[in-house]
Amino acid sequence: KGVGILMVMAAIGLFIFLFSGSSTKRQPRPTESATVEHRSHSVEQRADNAAEHASQLDKPATRPDGDWTARFHVQLSEDRHASFVIQVHPSWAPLGAARFRELVDAKFFDECRFFRVVPNFMAQFGISGIPEERRNWPKIQDDPVTHGNKRATISFATSGANSRTTQMFINFKDNRRLDSQGFAAFGEVVEGMDVVDSINKEYREQPKQGKIHAKGNAYLKTEFPRLSYIQTVEIGR
Repeated sequence: KGVGILMVMAAIGLFIFLFSGSSTKRQPRPTESATVEHRSHSVEQRADNAAEHASQLDKPATRPDGDWTARFHVQLSEDRHASFVIQVHPSWAPLGAARFRELVDAKFFDECRFFRVVPNFMAQFGISGIPEERRNWPKIQDDPVTHGNKRATISFATSGANSRTTQMFINFKDNRRLDSQGFAAFGEVVEGMDVVDSINKEYREQPKQGKIHAKGNAYLKTEFPRLSYIQTVEIGR
């Protein structure tokens, strides 16, 4: 009889454990998603891309080690234009800082939408409005996390280890839980964080990354016309 009672209690305990585990809310993280276009490359294309990626990973950063700034001119809404300034710290994450500089120099961010904006978390951007453009930016290796994801810092989004390309996010609050997941901050907003806080949040996570990759701004302008976006980025003097 005593053994039967113990078995019933154990079964109840297991049920409670499984139920509570399944109801735990999953915390969001800044991610890049794989796309149908990327997976449909031929074997020869994938081989060429792999070779190109490997050659890029072997290249050292060619930019100076000193800090520098970038001013983002943004269209927050139909009738509101503003700007904010990011100070880049290559010492925090040299590979990430070098890739960011390459993107700025190439005018990559012009017309880029803030396509994923989660209140009290972060604003994500960095998918080109021109679908073909993403093929020009191979993955780079990870940097060690030397500076935490505090409010106003900027880090690259990832889809796993050594997968950073062009997507990044600005933290609305301290998100230190991201540090242990490998998100290495490479800079911080030093002017205009109130502008960043004003980026349109109404669409939250509705835009689909796969559709942005495939159709670019044509998709976003049609389905999410009020997204805030970057007009251009200037290197500080």
